[in-house]
Amino acid sequence: MTDKTWMIYGAYGYTGVLVSEEAVRRGHRPVLAGRSAHKLVPLAERLGLEYVVIDLYDEDNLSKTVAGFDLVFHAAGPFIFTSAPMVHACLKGATHYVDITGEVPVFEQTFSYDERARQQGIVLMSGVGFDVVATDCMAKYVADQISEATQLELAVATLGSPSAGTTKTILEQIPKGTLVRQNGLLVRHPSGKGMRRIRFVDGERTVLPTTWGDLATAYRTTGIPNITTFMAFPERTAALMRLAAPLSRTLLAIGPIRRLVQKWVEKIVRGPDERTRQTARSYLWARAANARGDEAQAWLETLEGYHFTAVAGVRCVERIFEMHPRGALTPANAFGADFILEIPATKRYDHLTTSE
Repeated sequence: MTDKTWMIYGAYGYTGVLVSEEAVRRGHRPVLAGRSAHKLVPLAERLGLEYVVIDLYDEDNLSKTVAGFDLVFHAAGPFIFTSAPMVHACLKGATHYVDITGEVPVFEQTFSYDERARQQGIVLMSGVGFDVVATDCMAKYVADQISEATQLELAVATLGSPSAGTTKTILEQIPKGTLVRQNGLLVRHPSGKGMRRIRFVDGERTVLPTTWGDLATAYRTTGIPNITTFMAFPERTAALMRLAAPLSRTLLAIGPIRRLVQKWVEKIVRGPDERTRQTARSYLWARAANARGDEAQAWLETLEGYHFTAVAGVRCVERIFEMHPRGALTPANAFGADFILEIPATKRYDHLTTSE
């Protein structure tokens, strides 16, 4: 890969720093990029990497810069605002594109460029971090075991707090309400409804339907028309969320209030510390079923979410340079269901015993 050049845009954000550090640890020399020289230069100097200061909305300069790279790793969210300019630049420059979004509209937008990406001989791959790499591989794994599957359920349990960037993305999504996929279409689900108990590797947890990117990616990967995604919460938190959902959705739909909350988030939210990233674990559950009652379940234990994103994101870059996939793809589309097993400290189970 010494002849391949790539750029990490948004390198100085919480997750961008982790990806940059992991890339260096794996022996890569990406060029770091972002719009703030004040934030970018110290990071580049610390890691001994080249850098370029560039604004996403300087279209001509962005296109010229991107065309000089084989791949762009886009780490600057919320991606609903930032993805399109970079995707357009990558299509124009015939440059591979990956990002770490979890936003359903961004996935749908990326998939809409499939034919153009194929014509340009590049891959567009949104969601190369947590949770999408793990859940996408799990979705394919259970779906491949069931003939004519019609139902897919995916649940995620994580330990630790979100970063400022993730929190801001969540705030953008809350006014849109909770989505599920029914008969191939994305439809509204009553926010806070559908609370249930699901067993994970480390025990049973309370979950609520939540809008995860898998509503787009798992549908693309498996073709299963009915998909519900869940997030685990402490039981009291889940009950509170169920009660507060209508009010929070109404308040955050007001632009000035949402922007005020996001500014507050930028000041106080920091994300998991190093110890949490290294010691915490993430847990996933997947179930596919068909109309005849056949079903397949699987469970996964893997790295803490932000640690996972850094590791999986860099591994995806390596796989793209090795395999040269083409089109707008999901991780499991491109690399297969077992790609998840290449991530360190990852275990997949087909059955759980009483001791697990």
